[in-house]
Amino acid sequence: MTIADLDAAARHRDVAAGFADVIAGVNDWNAPTPVDGWVARDVVAHLVDWFTGFLAAGGVELPAGPTVADDPAGAWSAHASGVQALLDGPSAEDTFTHPMAGEHRLADAVDQFYTADVFMHTWDLARSQGATPDLDPAFAARLLGGMASIDEMLRSSGQYGPKVEVPDDADVVSRLMGFIGRDPAWTPAPAG
Repeated sequence: MTIADLDAAARHRDVAAGFADVIAGVNDWNAPTPVDGWVARDVVAHLVDWFTGFLAAGGVELPAGPTVADDPAGAWSAHASGVQALLDGPSAEDTFTHPMAGEHRLADAVDQFYTADVFMHTWDLARSQGATPDLDPAFAARLLGGMASIDEMLRSSGQYGPKVEVPDDADVVSRLMGFIGRDPAWTPAPAG
């Protein structure tokens, strides 16, 4: 079974734990990432900040944790635990209404808009440290298939850069990264 086969709560638990594993290996929070202008700390801040705001816009509050500036690992742990509590509790079945994203079951909103983002940013954070994460190819294929069908909408949102061409025989994680505007061959510059 792959994470693509899991329900929303179990998928988030797995993906968030994978991101936490990468956090545990971070030696330099100021290391550049494959996202232009971002350092490692910014990847964590992005995930914590945007999703906290997304939920709040629909009337769902997460418990506060440490700030990413002070404690990136602690901020992630508190944030991921808060999201998991939503998915494991009765509110997972509640209708969540967001002013821009519309109406969804809360568990589906988390899964569709957020868990996939954590999955993809796991690659960014790992690459900032010179590592390559072991991302589930079946889930990467599912994301790539879904995103490819709405390519124009994604590009016009400003959330994704131009595609990076990858060889036809590239693995599916590399193809996904290229699709969202990352160079799969990106490596951090050597310390100078």
